[in-house]
Amino acid sequence: MRSLHLLASLLLALLSLKPAVAQDPASPTPPPNSQKPPQTDTPPAIADPFSGPQPGEPLPAFSFLVSFAHPSESNSEKSNDASPKPLDPVEHAQNNPLLLVFVHDVNRQSVAMTRVLTKYAHSRSKDNLNTAVIFLGDDTSGAQANLKRIQHALTPDVPTGVSPDGREGPGTLGLNRNVQLTILIAKDKKVTANFALVQPSLQADLPKVIRAIIEHIGGPEPKISDLITEPAMARNPANNKPDNTVDADALRALVRPLIQKDASEAQVDEAAISIEQAIAQSPAIKKEIGRIARTIVSSGSLENYGTPRAQEILKIWSEKYGQPTR
Repeated sequence: MRSLHLLASLLLALLSLKPAVAQDPASPTPPPNSQKPPQTDTPPAIADPFSGPQPGEPLPAFSFLVSFAHPSESNSEKSNDASPKPLDPVEHAQNNPLLLVFVHDVNRQSVAMTRVLTKYAHSRSKDNLNTAVIFLGDDTSGAQANLKRIQHALTPDVPTGVSPDGREGPGTLGLNRNVQLTILIAKDKKVTANFALVQPSLQADLPKVIRAIIEHIGGPEPKISDLITEPAMARNPANNKPDNTVDADALRALVRPLIQKDASEAQVDEAAISIEQAIAQSPAIKKEIGRIARTIVSSGSLENYGTPRAQEILKIWSEKYGQPTR
C-alpha cells in the first residue's frame, strides 16, 4: 500500500511539470533581459501644423488687392469706397519689420485675434513696423464682399484686402488652408517667426506673437487687458468687480445686441466678438455666459432668442462654456 502511495505521488509530480518547448536551432536564444515594449493606448502626438515659410527662410514677394488703407491713399481717399488696389507688402516694407496676417477662415476667433493684434501693430508703426491683413477665399469677389461686411470689426488704418490667388493664397508661400490664421513676422525679407493657428486664442497665442514682434522693435510687453480696449468693453461686466462676481446690468447690456430679433449678421458677429473678448478677460464672465447659453438652449425655446446665426452661437457657447464643473 505504501508503495502505491509513493507511485501516485510521483505521477502527480510528473503531470505538474510543463513540457519544454523545442527551440528552433536557427532562432537565437533571446537575451535574458530582453522584453517586448509595453503596449499603450496613448495615440501618437499630433505635430503642429505648418503653413507658410518657416523661420530663417526667405519671404517671397507677392501681391494682394487692398480694399482699404492702401499706403498710397490719402486720408480723404481712405474714407471713400475706392476700388481695390494691388500691393506687394514685402517690397513695400523693404528691410523693415513686417507683420502679415493671412485669414483663412472668417469667424469670431480669427476676427478678434486679427483686430487686437493689428491694432497693437498699428500703434507701433512709428517704430517702422509694417502690417498687412490678407483674406483668402475661393471666390475673390465673394471674399471682397465679405470683407466689406465685416470692415467695421477690423483695424481701419492697416492695409487689408483679399488675395487674388484663391483659398490657397500665393503659391510661393505654401499656406495651409486647414488653419484659421497664418501669422508671419519678417525682417530683411526673411521670416523670423511663424504662427499657424487652428483655434486662435487671445490668451494663449497673442502674447507669443507680440513677443516675436518686440524682438525687432523693442519696448515692453503689454498686458492683454490693456490691448483689449474695444468700445463695448467699456461696459465690461467685470470692471471694478472681484474676479468671482459679475455686474448683472452690464452683462445684460453686453448680451442684448446678440439676441435682438432684427439684428443683422454683422451686428451679431460684432456682439459675439465683444462677448468673446470679455470672456478672455474674466473667468466669471465665461462661467456666466456658459450658464446663460446652457439655460437658453436646454429650455426648448431657443428660437425665441435672436436670429438663426445668434442661436448657433448660443449653442456653441453652451457646449464650450456651459458644461458643469466636475
